[in-house]
Amino acid sequence: MPGGVPSGAGVAGTFGAGNMKSAPTLTDRIMYVIARRHAEAVYGRFTAATRSAAKVQQRVLAGHIRRNADSDFGRDHHFDRIGSVDSFRKRLPILRYEDFRPYIEQVCNGRLEAMFGGRQRVRMFALTSGTTDQPKYIPVTDEFLRSYRRGWNAFGIKALLDHPQAFLRGIVQVTSRMDESKTPAGIPCGAITGLMAETQKRLVRKYYVAPQCTAEIIEPAAKYYTIMRLAVARDVAFMITANPATQLKLARTANEHREQLIRDIHDGTLWGDLPVPPGVRARLGSRLRADRSRARELESLARRHGALLPRHYWQLAFIANWTGGTMGLYLQEFPAYFGDVPVRDIGLLASEGRISIPVEDRTPAGILDTESHFFEFVPKDRIEETNPATCLCHELQVGQEYFVLLTTASGLYRYDIGDLVRVVGYEGQAPLIEFLSKGAHTCSLAGEKLTEHHVVQAMNRTAASTNLPLCAFVLAPSWGDPPHYTLHLEAHSCTQEQLAATSRRLDEELCAVNIEYAARRRSLRLGAVRINLLPDDLLATKDHQQAEARRRGNEQYKHRYLYCRPGEDADLACHSISPHETPA
Repeated sequence: MPGGVPSGAGVAGTFGAGNMKSAPTLTDRIMYVIARRHAEAVYGRFTAATRSAAKVQQRVLAGHIRRNADSDFGRDHHFDRIGSVDSFRKRLPILRYEDFRPYIEQVCNGRLEAMFGGRQRVRMFALTSGTTDQPKYIPVTDEFLRSYRRGWNAFGIKALLDHPQAFLRGIVQVTSRMDESKTPAGIPCGAITGLMAETQKRLVRKYYVAPQCTAEIIEPAAKYYTIMRLAVARDVAFMITANPATQLKLARTANEHREQLIRDIHDGTLWGDLPVPPGVRARLGSRLRADRSRARELESLARRHGALLPRHYWQLAFIANWTGGTMGLYLQEFPAYFGDVPVRDIGLLASEGRISIPVEDRTPAGILDTESHFFEFVPKDRIEETNPATCLCHELQVGQEYFVLLTTASGLYRYDIGDLVRVVGYEGQAPLIEFLSKGAHTCSLAGEKLTEHHVVQAMNRTAASTNLPLCAFVLAPSWGDPPHYTLHLEAHSCTQEQLAATSRRLDEELCAVNIEYAARRRSLRLGAVRINLLPDDLLATKDHQQAEARRRGNEQYKHRYLYCRPGEDADLACHSISPHETPA
């Protein structure tokens, strides 16, 4: 996903995948056996690590401290005096991205020693949205990349061992560019999916149904169509993306343009009207061979079903994407498009690192990735404390909820990523966790990680540019196809034209302050903001009721400008007036 989530690179890094027109060669099969044995060893080490997670975590922390002890950050925080977990927690407070920004900016300018010890290299910066209008730049070092790939390999080997019919068959994945921009020192900035794909083994890249160059297609609809033009003709074993909305977009695109798609497969072409860069078209040429037999088969399927859906033309072994939090809402639509195909969560991961590795279908829970990062956990009810005590992975209680802190090979220490998880069990000493939500004031319908700060900032800019009087409002996530945000607003002197201008401008400002929101609007995974006009003083009345319900600390109650779950605004949606009505 834009913002640093690999969509299949690690899975295919474990095994290759063939297709209908190009059966695996003897060399491929030999390489597959070697790769499988290697991957099984990787997964074996992973499971062994769960049995001694406490010791593994101590070793991981020691490595991350030692590696950067002579950096500016390491000297500023006296890494040379850290010899245990307790001394680590005493020397460093819990930190957020803004605490690292001065050091990261120096690395962006080429001064790696600000964060990293000698002989380390920063391959790129993974871009993701921050809590302010400034994006976060997460350094990706060689060690970080190795740990990221190791986690994907552990995920992939287990998924494929559980679904052996997926061996040596095609994979549909979506990647983004790793070089969307560059820092002043010339370091690429973009999505880690691009780096994972570009550094993948040649044997593996050979079997992706969509090559890395499709990441250069800017227009979302053109990218979706191009990927499906390449994929529908193939024998696909599984689809893997971070966001389930992407899976649905791919399936719908192929169905909506099925006549053109079948024609392209028949003729060996790619729809000429698509805004695909000429260089990309040229590189795709060898993959666009005419396949009249497959075209006739697809035409027959479309005629028989009145549609052309993945459940008609593929025998999928499984689908992989996020299923936790609000992402689970998308799964309700999966059977209509994909049939009764098992879905495996890809794990809790972000640009900052992988946190969990799921090992079963139909659950968002995964085993903590204890070999990659050092983890601490803050009980949910203590996160607002100035310096809360933390728990280690083997100290968590099943059924309880915690916020996660990361110490990683990317130079982040005691980093509050803002993810809330629930512990649902243990594998050895490693907890099984499931993602619940971003922080208390964050919403993520499609991975946009919209914060209350983003909303207030965007609304202030909107009001200033449209001459809209600042008034009471709430922005709430709304489920739909695609999902969108609804602005519940008290502004009765406005005309319909002013309200339309306000919704357009707010949408633009949200894109400006949050790069993840902008990416999902461009990719059509989020719809435009809509407005619901409320009676005067409705929000103030509800705030008063909430404060009274809390009884204690009423004076500390704060109006919420952002709701975080679809349906949470049901009591607002039922109070709607037109801009020309007089409120009762």
